[in-house]
Amino acid sequence: MRLSRRALLAATTAATALSAAPPASAAPHRLRTGFERLAADGYALLDGRSVGIVTNPTGITRDARHIVDVMHADDRVNLTAVFGPEHGFRGTAQAGGSEGRYDDPATGLPVYDTYLKSGRPLADIFTASGVDTVVFDIQDVGARFYTYIWTLYDCMEAAQLAGKRFVVLDRPNPVTGRAALGPVLHKEFATFVGRQPISQAHGMTVVELARLFNGEFLTAPVPLETVRMSGWRRSEFYDASGLPWVPPSPNMPTADTALVYSGTCLFEGTNLSEGRGTTRPFELLGAEGVDGRWAAAANELALPGVHFREAYFAPTFSKFQGKTVGGVQIHVHDRAAYDPVRTGIALLVTAKRVWSGFAWRPDNWIDKLTGSTQVRTAIDAGADPDEVVAGWQEELAVFRAIRRKYLVYR
Repeated sequence: MRLSRRALLAATTAATALSAAPPASAAPHRLRTGFERLAADGYALLDGRSVGIVTNPTGITRDARHIVDVMHADDRVNLTAVFGPEHGFRGTAQAGGSEGRYDDPATGLPVYDTYLKSGRPLADIFTASGVDTVVFDIQDVGARFYTYIWTLYDCMEAAQLAGKRFVVLDRPNPVTGRAALGPVLHKEFATFVGRQPISQAHGMTVVELARLFNGEFLTAPVPLETVRMSGWRRSEFYDASGLPWVPPSPNMPTADTALVYSGTCLFEGTNLSEGRGTTRPFELLGAEGVDGRWAAAANELALPGVHFREAYFAPTFSKFQGKTVGGVQIHVHDRAAYDPVRTGIALLVTAKRVWSGFAWRPDNWIDKLTGSTQVRTAIDAGADPDEVVAGWQEELAVFRAIRRKYLVYR
């Protein structure tokens, strides 16, 4: 008897119900992702549904299989479409790019491009795909300007417009869920790096964000169902999860990158390199003409949990491609004490003080990243880091009170 590729894949994995559970001889993992719990329940939540999934390379099992491959091989799931975000479903595109519409070679499933699509055009894609349930499973990194959470928002809005059911599978916030930090977006600065007024480091998981979006921001709520993790604590960093790290985007190679990203991504709004084109993006920062005075000035601030090393590097692409630049490398030595947003502000302040060539991007992209003009104008006026940080505390307190209503983990 000849087996089809789909039947063969199902046969090789059905014994474990494709739940990514550890072998019997291994100690059980305390944390279970939303997908692990969905699979362990026999996909009951998706029974009888035509399913499409919004995901990317981070949608994996504990043993590093992609969940699309896993579900496609399981007859209990009628998976009929995949929706790719920025960088694409298989992750081949750089920042600001996507993979377009194609059929996935591994599964034959149609892959639709969601990047920069929202509202009715995105709803029309969901309608054309023929699915009745849209599932979301992407690893976030905890920063407002990381676009996957706005893919979540746009897909929720579009699913509501198209009359689709929406299911969110949870994964850990890799930099903990302890606190919301940083300035809150003002609505007039809304873009794809910030659709709604949340803080720069939100301290939430995607399930918590979906609950927040549905309860506070969507004009009409979508029929929302969520599959929470079990065993995750808000104080935990990603390495406590036991899950493999897959870069959510090409310039997020490690969980250490995520740790600094919510602060140092602000350098995208300047004429300094944010480290793209190096092996340590967002940990290396610099420009031509910068020297050791910057690291010295930053170290003098005695910021908690972090040291700064004078560094020189040559980006292979992006700003200063092929040129040797000077700057700093961030070394976090105490993750629990480290405040990424305050650190990012301190680095902006000190860079402007020690380097005469410092400039904001001409389009004031910094205002889109921080969510208002407050940070830029305060730094230009000579404010020190604490004065800049003080400028957003009232708005942050309001957001923290709203956020608290939607938290589901301790």
